[in-house]
Parts: sequence; C-alpha cells; structure tokens
Amino acid sequence: MSPVFDDDLVFKALADPTRRRLLDRLFGRDGQSLLELQGAVEMTRFGVMKHLRVLEDAGLVISRRAGREKRHFLNPVPVRLIHDRWIDKFTERPVSALTDLKVALEGRMSETTVKVFEIYIKATEQAVWEAITTPEWTARYGYKGPSYYDLKAGGAFETRSNDQMRSMGMADVIIDGEVIEVEAPHKLMQTYRFLFSDQTRAEGFTRLTWEVAATSGGFTRLTVTHDLTGAPYAAGMVSSKFSDQGGGGWNWILSDLKSLLETGANL
Repeated sequence: MSPVFDDDLVFKALADPTRRRLLDRLFGRDGQSLLELQGAVEMTRFGVMKHLRVLEDAGLVISRRAGREKRHFLNPVPVRLIHDRWIDKFTERPVSALTDLKVALEGRMSETTVKVFEIYIKATEQAVWEAITTPEWTARYGYKGPSYYDLKAGGAFETRSNDQMRSMGMADVIIDGEVIEVEAPHKLMQTYRFLFSDQTRAEGFTRLTWEVAATSGGFTRLTVTHDLTGAPYAAGMVSSKFSDQGGGGWNWILSDLKSLLETGANL
C-alpha cells in the first residue's frame, strides 16, 4: 500500500458494489477471514482476494495474521480524510451534528472486540512517538487532554482534563491505565479505561497498542489496535459508546494528529 492515502484509490475502491458489500460486512463484524467474507458475495475465493487487495491498496482494509488465518479489519481513517477534504468544507452544518451522526453510525460497530486503525504521517518515527507519549503534544490534538506515561512495564498512564473539560464538571483524571510493554519509538502496549462516569468506569480496562514504523518517502505508519476483549460491555453486561470508539472516534483523533504534525494546525 502507498504511504499516502490516494483519494482516487479510495473513490475507485468505493465505486464497486462488491467492495462496498465487503466493507459493509466488516462494518457489521470486524476481523473476518477470507472464508467468512466469501460468504457475503457470490464469488470465488480468488475473486474476493482481488477485491480485498484493491481495498487494502486504498487503505480501507488492514490484514493481520491470527495463527494460520488472516483476519481483515475495516480502517475508517481514509473515509475520515475524504470527509475532511471533500465534504466538510462544502457544508455549513454544525460540527456537533456531524459528530452526532458519526457516533450513531459507529455505534453499530460495537459487536466487534478488536478494532484496527492505520494512518500515514509525513513525520519521523520519533516525532510521532513523542506526539503519542508526551503531555505537551497530546494536549494539542484530539480531545486535547494531556496524557502522562511512565514509560516502563507496569508504569502508570493517565489523561487529565483540560480547562474546558473541568469547566464542564469533569474529573481531573478522565482516562487511566498501565503500561504493559514499551519498545521506543516503535511500540507501546497499555491498558485503557475511561473515567467519565460510573458507567464508563464499570466498562473496565481495554488494551491499546500503538505501532510506529518508518516507510518510504519520509512517512511514518501509525497503527492503533484497540482490543476490547474481556470488557464487560463487549459481553453485553454494560452498554456504552466510549471504549469501542476511543471516546468518539479513533479515526478522528488520528486524522487530527496527522494534520497537526504535517501542517502545524488542527482539523
């Protein structure tokens, strides 16, 4: 896959009804095998593989090995970038309305216990790593709450509220967790729990993995895997829209990070 999301490749991938059907299938349940996806279309295995390759080239699907099987995950980041470039600037609808729509749509993905997001950023590995792990950077994108890491196995992690959040009555610490594994500047594995309310606290800890890898052309590939396995709400005990969406959308957070690192400005 090219290190740059190509609008033409994304539009081409979305133009085919079979590929849209495959994306719908992953939207309903992420992480499916080739055999499972073949059941969604009347097509040979080879034909499905060709369509998946087009989707992977466009960055819309990410493949991961799970034992002998290859699992396929929907990556919504390119769609977010298309939205920011081609849709958002032509509409005067309030941002809150768009956010409400996105949350409503992404809420349908809550059956999946693992989500994978991937984006390419025109920056060095070290710059991306610092943007993930230092409060000076984490306070500048996404929900702009500074995050603090003790970067060692067993080290503490917490995201604190900013002035605006505190004015809304939020607690000083809004997310907490523990560092599991660190390989700076390439990998960070941690637990992750929202503390916005008693309900989100009851969801318990999920697992978040950041993977940073240099690619050609001066780009860095950032992959975020949010593993919700074992969370009470994933088992139907608690119903919430926070942990499976990263507080509203990892795709939006990562797109905002990309914009900040590449242009110095937020979305």
